[in-house]
Amino acid sequence: MSKTADFLSLHTSGHPLLMPNAWDAGSAKLLASLGFSALATTSSGYAATLGRPDGRVTREEVLAHASALVSAVDVPVSADLEGGFGATTAEVEETYRLAAATGLAGGSIEDYAGVEEDRVLPLAEAAERVAAAAAAAGDGFVLTARAENHIRGHDYLDDTIARLQAYQEAGADVLFAPGVVAVEDVRRVVEAVDRPVSVLLLPGGPSVPELAEAGAARISVGGSFAFAALGAVKRAAEELLGSGTTGYTELAAEGAAALRNAG
Repeated sequence: MSKTADFLSLHTSGHPLLMPNAWDAGSAKLLASLGFSALATTSSGYAATLGRPDGRVTREEVLAHASALVSAVDVPVSADLEGGFGATTAEVEETYRLAAATGLAGGSIEDYAGVEEDRVLPLAEAAERVAAAAAAAGDGFVLTARAENHIRGHDYLDDTIARLQAYQEAGADVLFAPGVVAVEDVRRVVEAVDRPVSVLLLPGGPSVPELAEAGAARISVGGSFAFAALGAVKRAAEELLGSGTTGYTELAAEGAAALRNAG
């Protein structure tokens, strides 16, 4: 299938696309080989590979990273493009023109102003930026608009729904509010909008079948796979420093075989 043309068709309410987040070309190849139909990048996971916290990566770095993942796999890739990497709509437009040119099947835009300002944008300004991104990326690029308030200290579902409704009118193809996890809240969001709804799978939250029943059309994992990998490295290092044994090599062999099988 075309990497871009059929990406949106994979989003079906009640039968969600499971879209894990890769953090480098190797993890992308591994995940694609396991049978996932599409992949996403992860801003926090990629930043961790550079030794930085989330939100501290440049547009140029993110686009180069996205291009590397697109080249590594034969499935659609959607990129976490944070807030569009620009203070003006002209800068946002340039980000999404460049993103579409990498061969990405899609990308996200969020209404968070970034770590320097640490605020959620006013609704009108955020919707204007969504419209600018949609127009610049063009047809065939699946734009996901994110309402960030739930993970930025503003846990108001009515505001989330109003934002997602505005973003759909501004041209978003998929709607996403990370932090909305309760089944009843997901169902309310799904019923309030006319676009596929993406959900972030979180510890202690509903399972994939429960989110599917609520109408989710896509489920992702954020940076959790990347940090699970780092957790495995930490445990291996602690074993080496502590007992000096090699129990970690069993997991290492499993990983090496999986990557060989990924081609």
